[in-house]
Amino acid sequence: MHIYFVAPTGFGVGLTSASLGLMRALERSGLKVGFVKPVAQHHPGDDGPERSTELVARTFGMRPPLPLPREEAERLLGNGQGDALLEECVRRFHEAADGKDVVVVEGLVPTRKVGYAAGLNTDIAKSLGASVILVSAPDNDSVDELAGRLDIQAQTFGSRVRGIILNKVTDAEFVVRLRERLPRSVASSLHVIGAVPWNDELTAPRTCDVAEQLGAKVLHAGDYQNRRMGKIVLCARALANTVELFQPHVLVVTPGDRDDIIIAACLAANNGVPLAGLLLCTGFEPDPRIMALCQSALDTGLPVMTVATGSYDTATSLNRMNNEIPADDRERAEKVTDFVAEHLDQDWLLQQCGLPQEPTLSPAAFRYQMVQMAQRANKRIVLPEGAEPRTVQAAVICHQRGIARCVLLAKPDAVEAVAKSHGITLPAELEVIDPDSIRGHYVEPMVELRKNRGLTAPVAASQLEDTVVLGTMMLATGNVDGLVAGAINTTAATIRPALQLIKTAPGYNLVSSVFFMLLPEQVLVYGDCAVNPDPTAPELAEIALQSAASARAFGIDPRVAMLSYSTGDSGTGSDVEKVREATRLARENDPTLLVDGPLQYDAAAIESVGRQKAPNSPVAGRANVFIFPDLNTGNTTYKAVQRSTHSLSVGPMLQGLRKPVNDLSRGALVEDIVYTIALTAIQAMDD
Repeated sequence: MHIYFVAPTGFGVGLTSASLGLMRALERSGLKVGFVKPVAQHHPGDDGPERSTELVARTFGMRPPLPLPREEAERLLGNGQGDALLEECVRRFHEAADGKDVVVVEGLVPTRKVGYAAGLNTDIAKSLGASVILVSAPDNDSVDELAGRLDIQAQTFGSRVRGIILNKVTDAEFVVRLRERLPRSVASSLHVIGAVPWNDELTAPRTCDVAEQLGAKVLHAGDYQNRRMGKIVLCARALANTVELFQPHVLVVTPGDRDDIIIAACLAANNGVPLAGLLLCTGFEPDPRIMALCQSALDTGLPVMTVATGSYDTATSLNRMNNEIPADDRERAEKVTDFVAEHLDQDWLLQQCGLPQEPTLSPAAFRYQMVQMAQRANKRIVLPEGAEPRTVQAAVICHQRGIARCVLLAKPDAVEAVAKSHGITLPAELEVIDPDSIRGHYVEPMVELRKNRGLTAPVAASQLEDTVVLGTMMLATGNVDGLVAGAINTTAATIRPALQLIKTAPGYNLVSSVFFMLLPEQVLVYGDCAVNPDPTAPELAEIALQSAASARAFGIDPRVAMLSYSTGDSGTGSDVEKVREATRLARENDPTLLVDGPLQYDAAAIESVGRQKAPNSPVAGRANVFIFPDLNTGNTTYKAVQRSTHSLSVGPMLQGLRKPVNDLSRGALVEDIVYTIALTAIQAMDD
């Protein structure tokens, strides 16, 4: 096991952000990562759980050990019981290290109240035998000042220092100059693990956080738990000179008696501009008649708050706000975690701690690997619901990250309007195709594809009015590599055109689906939970073979469990016999595949139960591909597991089609759409 002790060089360096990013980078390498903050350090105003520990728990779905309260640590130090304090720290470390390949230990930040932080950090790192990673930020320091501080820290920790993470970097040349100014003895042993650039988006607090920190009176909460303050606009000018400042994510600050500004901000909200909120200062509350006039704007989710301070003091308070990530802001924590991880030297980190003997594919590793594969595939994916807001945002993300070359099938004006109203910047290279401009090209090819069904040109033209059908024809004729829909269409509306026009791949007789279940410590494959209501034994065998192939395509070495309500020969009945026959057929079709059944779920998933119920099974207790006997069982189980474990599920991914088509849940989040596009691009690699 390897241990990384993460130590700050000063206050405000972004220590917790560095810890989160380090954990994500290690997870992506297939390592099981633990975390511990040995001694609690509450931020000003915190009255809940220790923030770093809580953020890790929420972001990674784990339960790190609770840190020792700071008051208890100070009592032990004050009584000369430093050894007892270190024993407590080591005990918490071992609790975090159980079953892990690497543990990230976060040190204390030196402040006026915690003057002992540097010494205690050194003692803990030595007690654990940990490799030390320093975290620093240029802030307003000169190169020489930061180099001197790093030299002192390196001497304090001695040979344990392995590297440094530079956070909040605004000048890329700063890192180059810093390397040149570090003493040779330090520079030779201090690897720059990453230089994380400053990103304004990652510092944007939710409007509810602004209200809490300012002690504002909330007149109308609206959508204040989801909106974020990207910029502050203090409206003291005439209205005509202010209107252009009403942009997405802007917090409008104005005296409460400026009815003109209030009404203008509400008009902007009515026009689809998602303002962060309206903050009324100087203690004046708006006239109730004005608020009644603005009710339609309030109904869009516009938050309205008021504070007693004047304009200048309010602006000062806003600029002095604590910028730490709140423990319950998972969206921001996830973004910061991924952003920092992307700027770390993952290969170096892995080399330092070594590969685990049996690397497992964690959810973070699976998502990271999926994005990498999609980027290499470089496929063109059509999105028939091209003006749907989540779809537009997902397409922009995929373009920015190089996941796929998305094609939005919609009127360009409609896409631009959606982008403007949601504060989305459309890349110039993002492809938007007006369905009217291409529909006529596909009438004849569609008639040819369905000539056996007697399809006529007028009927084909009518069916092509449906953009899902049109997108499917683009796929059928090879103009795109894959299709993703379902954000506003039913599963049937997405799959039916594919079955009619794309048809099944050679060697397959049916279309099925899998979900990739991203459980806290592993990724499992569930099939079929979305398409076939009551498959026969031959169909169930085919679903097993398709699911095993899908698992293999995404880096999972399949061990397939054919599920039933009994294990082995213990049960009888038509349902069990169907599973037993399906298992035989699957083995017959692929003798190399590790497949067994019938198996109960616990016998398939839990090693101790598997040894007891099926001691000679190559799959029991170790299964990672679960084949359900029918749709009722599969759909119920995947939703129960997803909700009960608070896990993510990626899918359903359709399998068995000649070309990839995938269906979305109508409640899909933007992140779900992005990963489904990635899945589709990877599937297209085999075409």
